[in-house]
Amino acid sequence: MKVIPLTGTIGAEIVGARVTDPDDFQQIFDAFAEHSVVVIRDQQCTPGDHLAFARRFGQINVNRFFKPVVGYPEIATVLKEKDQTEAVGEGWHTDHSYDEVPAMGSILRALEVPPFGGDTLFVSMAAAYEALSPSMRKFVDGLSAVHSSRHVFGSSISDSEAATSGRLGNADAATQDATHPMVITHPISGRRGLYVNPVFTTHIQGLNPDESLAILAMIYEHCKQPEFQCRVRWSAGDIAIWDNRATWHKAINDYHGFRRLMHRVTIEGVPLGAAVAA
Repeated sequence: MKVIPLTGTIGAEIVGARVTDPDDFQQIFDAFAEHSVVVIRDQQCTPGDHLAFARRFGQINVNRFFKPVVGYPEIATVLKEKDQTEAVGEGWHTDHSYDEVPAMGSILRALEVPPFGGDTLFVSMAAAYEALSPSMRKFVDGLSAVHSSRHVFGSSISDSEAATSGRLGNADAATQDATHPMVITHPISGRRGLYVNPVFTTHIQGLNPDESLAILAMIYEHCKQPEFQCRVRWSAGDIAIWDNRATWHKAINDYHGFRRLMHRVTIEGVPLGAAVAA
């Protein structure tokens, strides 16, 4: 097994491992803990193998809104047909931040990929936090922000292509609101990192709307710097695992006219604790 870093900041590629081999799991987990995003190349596995591998990380979180795989309600279908224009997950986000106990991570399996495009970008939220000035770090350390599923998965998106095509549904279940510290201590690494995102975060508590909007906009632009990013280029059979407490991600929608099919399993997390200032 070889672990090859994708960048100097975040992400690694794993070759020579098998998700179906329990003896490989500890090395895979160690790479995941160190790099926040790992891509395991060239895997031959079934939906059952996918679930068995996911359960080694923890309890599975059954997604409320994505269309499930037939016969496997724990697996979400992530699909864009060749005649569709909208890709689910195009905006920078972290999965399930609207839950009181956000998901630990996601495990995405590539079944069908376009001949080009369809990559996924990731951002290290610890690297982004550490690059803030000491004064800004001190300021955001004491703040909390509100996250919600309502505006993303609720009835307001009923006319969207994702909803009308059946890729997203169950809008009545989009009732989640959660408040989390803007800076968290990662439960595995102990590293401090930002915990807000452009899709699910609605506002910062204790600030007026203009202040909240300005601070969040500044943080979002800061986090998008390429120095904090890695890019995953997919091949059929690849499996990627990322830590939702340590990263953002977004799907690149640049493969119009081609089909892209993924299966995603999400792992339950633990309550998030505020970072303790150094």
